[in-house]
Amino acid sequence: MLPLKDRLPTRSFPVVTVGLIAASLAVWLAYQLPSEDGRFDQLGFQPCEVEGTCPTTGPAWPVNAVTSMFAHGSWDHIVFNMLFLWIFGNNVEDALGRVRFLVFYLSAGFAADALQSFVTLQYGAPEEAAIPNIGASGAIAGVLGAYIVLHPRAKVLTWIAPVFFFSLPAWLYLGIWFAFQAWDGGWAFTHPEEGGGIAYFAHIGGFLFGLLVVKAFAAGRTPQLRPGEAR
Repeated sequence: MLPLKDRLPTRSFPVVTVGLIAASLAVWLAYQLPSEDGRFDQLGFQPCEVEGTCPTTGPAWPVNAVTSMFAHGSWDHIVFNMLFLWIFGNNVEDALGRVRFLVFYLSAGFAADALQSFVTLQYGAPEEAAIPNIGASGAIAGVLGAYIVLHPRAKVLTWIAPVFFFSLPAWLYLGIWFAFQAWDGGWAFTHPEEGGGIAYFAHIGGFLFGLLVVKAFAAGRTPQLRPGEAR
């Protein structure tokens, strides 16, 4: 199920959302793509950094937790992440305001890393704690959690392979998305991939963060207009 666009207009141009997309693309094109190893070690966040047991040295873990949000592992990884960020991020930014949205986005990324690190350190093998975590998907999951609270009835045009197109309410689309993360996270928990894989618990942590705190971030803001309302 791939989202193509939503049907919810914004009141202003999403400067922060576009800036986050541009920054991620710049890191990928200028810094990662020319490198054979993708520079995962330099940009990624390793759960073992929290305990100070990582075999490598580098910036303190809060720095790596930020840089990891702008690093990606492949073209597919960055393209799909940026698609989700564009579709859902612009409306969340519109609801929160630019400064609050940036703080919210980064905080969601930290929350995603926190849950993934807890699960890895408590239940994973020691070598798994040294695998760098990269990608914006944890922070973007926070955006998705915020969107389902702010705009549950907004329509999301969805492509289901091979040729089916549906306009689904956001609560249904994002609810299905989260259910898949929870299911796959449970499977990954009992059948871990050798050498790493998708950080499902980062997705779960980011989504729950957005779900629980977005109302606090939106406090005092004028509600966003919906399609069909007076402008």
